[in-house]
Amino acid sequence: VQLQASGGGLVQAGGSLRLSCTASGFPFNDYAIAWFRQAPGKQRELVATITNGGATNYTHSRKGRFTISRDNSKNTVYLQMNSLRPEDTAVYYCNFRQVRRGAIEDYWGQGTLVTVSS
Repeated sequence: VQLQASGGGLVQAGGSLRLSCTASGFPFNDYAIAWFRQAPGKQRELVATITNGGATNYTHSRKGRFTISRDNSKNTVYLQMNSLRPEDTAVYYCNFRQVRRGAIEDYWGQGTLVTVSS
């Protein structure tokens, strides 16, 4: 299983970025994918999820600023981030979770750094 995240960078407050997560090694179309983030000195937190059917969910107040989407033909999930704020600065990770024989298995991409300057 591989998850390759990309698209991070340095952006000014109010700007936009689109993150991509390209997956391989598992039946991508069958699984939900999530984006998490981890800011310096903080715990990793869930940002958004998208099911295999395309249903989306966002945590906190990100709906309206962030949009998660997927292209099953490319095995890729995107996170469009608009109106970025300095507090959005973090390493962003994509995640795939499966449950096998009652055990949860989490797979993570390598992370992509988003830095929002004020």
